[in-house]
Amino acid sequence: MAFVLTNDAHTMDAQPKHRAISEQLLNEIAAGKYAPSGRLPTEMQLVKRFQVSRPTVSRALRDLEAEGLIVRRPGSGTFVREDSPRASSARQLGSLVPGLARTEIFGAICGELASLAQAHEFGLLRGSASLPQPEQDLTQEQALQLCGQLIEQQVKGVFFAPFELVGDQANLNRRIADQFSKAGVPMVLLDRDLVPFPRRSNFDLVGIDNLAGGCLLAEHLIKLGCRHIAFVARPHSAPTINARIAGVREALTGQKLDLAPNWIQVGDPEDVKFVRSLAAGRLWDGIVCANDLTAAQLLRSFEQNNIHVPRDVRLVGFDDANYPTPPGVALTTMRQPCRDIAITAFRALLERIADPTIPARSLLITPQLIVRESCGAYLPRQGAAPAM
Repeated sequence: MAFVLTNDAHTMDAQPKHRAISEQLLNEIAAGKYAPSGRLPTEMQLVKRFQVSRPTVSRALRDLEAEGLIVRRPGSGTFVREDSPRASSARQLGSLVPGLARTEIFGAICGELASLAQAHEFGLLRGSASLPQPEQDLTQEQALQLCGQLIEQQVKGVFFAPFELVGDQANLNRRIADQFSKAGVPMVLLDRDLVPFPRRSNFDLVGIDNLAGGCLLAEHLIKLGCRHIAFVARPHSAPTINARIAGVREALTGQKLDLAPNWIQVGDPEDVKFVRSLAAGRLWDGIVCANDLTAAQLLRSFEQNNIHVPRDVRLVGFDDANYPTPPGVALTTMRQPCRDIAITAFRALLERIADPTIPARSLLITPQLIVRESCGAYLPRQGAAPAM
């Protein structure tokens, strides 16, 4: 059913009024509006809401009843039929998260989404048994296959975390988004957009305020005495990383600190050549890493090259993920509130299903600075940290 009634009082000349009402009610059923009781408004309430006659409302409800979506119980009211195959399919959501095995925060977010779906009597589908289990990563081909499967299973909406750290990721992400759009499947993006920062696509995006997070991390290092700060990221990083870079830049320029031409360092934190290049000349007294995985790997690489954190250089990450670090050097980071992200994303998808015409939204949650040993906050105060 492609038609959506975008306004209860909107004229319904495009098709019979009863059909427009039944399709609007179907969208609301899919969005979980009538859970957990499953009870729909009375006929008189629907008459007033849609500004139509009672026979028109009665005809709309008869259509839904004939399709096996609702049951009308004399003296009790009208209820969603959960045992109907079509009603069941109307309560299926999908998730496509290629980085689930690589990024710890996605595991937490997807776990919360599954709990929310269950609590609201939805199913949350991830694809067939032929695809990798959640602890494994999706290849590009598998992601496209999963996209097709979710469409075939007639999910009412999907959560999608676009690919990063792969070549041609922009084209791949657009192909996936286009498939869902052409199939009429509403989509909410998790964590990152399809297009480079600061541009925005025409899809809802739920994540954290990465610009603010980057700014807060840099300001924290500046307060600890750092004056020469570098940002370290991997090639092909997500648009969120550019937002974090912008935040660091804002903090540095706001404090009138010089930006070295090479202050943004892009490379593999486990590559010996890159790590030695980063350490050459001891130029940096503070490093902001794109995420905690990069930070943890760089900490271990520094240790192998006899560079001590935080004594020689102060270092911070982003995410508050549980990656192993050298003993005694717990990572200062910017925490992502995974449960809050999941709740916001779940509500956004239900709202998008119920009304596909609402403008695309950026729903950004404030991150939280978590101070630990790697930033040197607990070192004896002896002025600025020595440049690395």
